[in-house]
Amino acid sequence: MGVGGNFWDLLKPYARQEGVDFLRDKRVAVDLSFWIVQHDAAVRARSPRARNPHLRTTFFRTISLFSKMGAFPVFVVDGDPSPLKSRARIERFFRGSGLDPTAMPKAIAAAAAAEGEDANAVKQRNRVFTKYVQDCVELLELLGMPVLKARCEAEALCAQLNKEGHVDACITADSDAFLFGAKCVVKCLRSNSKEPFECYNISDIEAGLSLKRKQMVAIALLVGNDHDLDGVPGFGVDTALRFVQLFSEDDILNRLREVGKGNFLSLKGSAKPDTDVLVPFLNEVTTNARPPHCSYCGHPGSKKAHRTNACEYCSLDGSEYCIEKPAGFKCACTTCKKDRKVKDQKKHENWQIKVCERIAAEQNFPNNEIIELYLSDNHGNYKENDGPSLRCEKPKVEALVDFLIYHQHWEPSYIRQRILPMLSTIYLRDAASNPDERLLLYDQYEFHSIQRVKIRYGNPYYLVKWKRVSCNTILPTISSEESDIEVEPAGVSESNDFLDEPDAPQILINDGFWFLLTDENMELVQAAFPKEVERFQEEKRLKELKSKERKLGSSSGKNKLESSRSSGIQLSITEFYRSTKALGQAKQGNEPEKNLLHEEQTVKYSRRSSSADLDKNLPKSVRRRLLFD
Repeated sequence: MGVGGNFWDLLKPYARQEGVDFLRDKRVAVDLSFWIVQHDAAVRARSPRARNPHLRTTFFRTISLFSKMGAFPVFVVDGDPSPLKSRARIERFFRGSGLDPTAMPKAIAAAAAAEGEDANAVKQRNRVFTKYVQDCVELLELLGMPVLKARCEAEALCAQLNKEGHVDACITADSDAFLFGAKCVVKCLRSNSKEPFECYNISDIEAGLSLKRKQMVAIALLVGNDHDLDGVPGFGVDTALRFVQLFSEDDILNRLREVGKGNFLSLKGSAKPDTDVLVPFLNEVTTNARPPHCSYCGHPGSKKAHRTNACEYCSLDGSEYCIEKPAGFKCACTTCKKDRKVKDQKKHENWQIKVCERIAAEQNFPNNEIIELYLSDNHGNYKENDGPSLRCEKPKVEALVDFLIYHQHWEPSYIRQRILPMLSTIYLRDAASNPDERLLLYDQYEFHSIQRVKIRYGNPYYLVKWKRVSCNTILPTISSEESDIEVEPAGVSESNDFLDEPDAPQILINDGFWFLLTDENMELVQAAFPKEVERFQEEKRLKELKSKERKLGSSSGKNKLESSRSSGIQLSITEFYRSTKALGQAKQGNEPEKNLLHEEQTVKYSRRSSSADLDKNLPKSVRRRLLFD
């Protein structure tokens, strides 16, 4: 989707690899249709019996994006498609059905499809997808997320919000977001992964490819896009890039219009001075004839002349005779350089003429409607001075529970467990902005302490302990032995990594008190409870110090015994007993097999030594009795 011809492959070398904290405290515009299309088919392939995978994916990914990644998402849905987009969809459907839409004019094909059974199938499919979008919008509103509706394309409004500074990035897989003016695009996002995700900045693309917005629009016109699937026949991304780089951003679209009218000669001298592509000189001819060159060394002068007088180029290498030219040799004399330059210019001139002929063969090229659609900055239903409403509200938990019970058949306790990461993030943000106000998590839990630092998918988090102070139960009663077991609804087998499902909070019961353990961002906890974080770090430092002292104490006893032996100082009976006992236990615990082998060797040695001490003059039978009796 977006620009055709593997446009993403052209941009991929300039992508940045960002981690899970890249979007923290940033507002991002999310193309909701992209989320649904991207994961619905994949979830159904992994678990065909999964219920409403579009709701499940939207629910878990929104919580992860908001709580784990710390972003402020703004969801954008598609509006009514433009006539060009609708016609392109019908063409795509014809091709997918095995029909050939090029056998008839596009207008006739669209009119015939509008009244046929195939068009009904397209409409039916669109109705199903529209129902998916409506369900997800209702879910997002219950979660308190802002949802905007675009006039036409959702990625266009996402790009406009990014261009105007309302959001910091766009999450979409449509590459034409750059053509609509996006500055930062996240193509694929997965929070439950150690691998970084790809982030594309327009500044990196401009620096690496010298491409700006209008030049990318020109590439889309040449290779195809969502509004014109074919583009210009014979054009790939590389050919389009090479042609577009000949002109500046302000000049490229006008040049395309001239070429579309057949004005090829207008391209003379139009290339940018900083480009490496040679400027075609249509009337240039070579006035100087190329002098003869030696067939053996390849340098100026004939072979016969070099037999009389040594070649001046070969003599530079200390040789009195011509040196045989290697394979692929190119003469570096002035005449040969100029000749090669003229040939390259002719070659580029012929290539450029062929490209222009392909463009001129297309009727009504370029399509000004597509250009205006891409360059327009009016994709949202809001006034420019007022701006869109992008404020996040608190989730409506009870209504959300009823909604998911009805659609997903989940247990209420499961839903409340999975929503808690979002609630705890909201709580910590409120606590950081209002430090003097005593707040409760879900009106029932208060901040208790920090248990430890937890590493999850390569990222550190604080494992925060919450104590329940209310008598109302929101979670099922389970014993302490079962407190680490996560509840999973029946009939679902997808992995947490695949769906970006956040970790469920652990439930603990200690001395009759209920506790929750959740993973929280360290910086957010620091901002909300600086004193508790300072206390936790001090306790951690003391524990590490005691551990070091314990290790140093055990090694000091060993060193003290060894030093006393080396210095000849006699230890007291108490110090000697403690040192030798600790040393013996350490050796016995670490090397039991070695000690056993040592004892066996000692017995054998004692037997050998005792037999050697016996009188060899005694008979052999007598000596045997003395040894074994």
